[in-house]
Amino acid sequence: MLTKLEQHLYVLSTLAVTLMIQQVTAIEWSTEPQPFPRLLDLPAAGPLDEKFWLPLAACALVFAGLELLYRHTLIGRAFLAVAEDNFAARALGLPERNLRMASFALSGVIGGIAGFAGGELLLAFFANGAILSFYGFIPIAIGGLGNNRGAVVGGLALGLLQQGCNFLFGGVFASVVVFLVFIIALLAVPRGLFGLTTERRV
Repeated sequence: MLTKLEQHLYVLSTLAVTLMIQQVTAIEWSTEPQPFPRLLDLPAAGPLDEKFWLPLAACALVFAGLELLYRHTLIGRAFLAVAEDNFAARALGLPERNLRMASFALSGVIGGIAGFAGGELLLAFFANGAILSFYGFIPIAIGGLGNNRGAVVGGLALGLLQQGCNFLFGGVFASVVVFLVFIIALLAVPRGLFGLTTERRV
């Protein structure tokens, strides 16, 4: 990596900033899980509690918004073109750098929504990032990189599998099963269940 430092500079700098934020968070708010602020102060219990339906509502809204953006707007199609073949997109005159910056900003907004919605159920903990990143990558790998519908299907399948394993075997074995499913899925279908296998014009 040191021989190709310039190529990996963005990745390394992102990881460095992530670690800095994580440590500052631990120092400022302690290393113990903290209750997360509620969006709506409604007296509800059971399945109607905000912490249960808010993540589902946030996922549905983000999914619908992304589908609308990618399929019905010009800038959404430009995002897809850059993601699938940046050289061809650049040859067509698309502002690749600006589109990449906009996509990173959009991903940050979506990450903030996901963190707020999921934080109410998981509590605010400074070390949640690693495990959430791992569990977030598995549905993408299973569903197919770049396929939002596949990621949603993969996420639902992963959640059902994990909760079933928690019920049958316990928490430790559930994590092992999830990891095994992840490896098997990558070996059997490297592109994911809904991954694109052919080039297309966007």
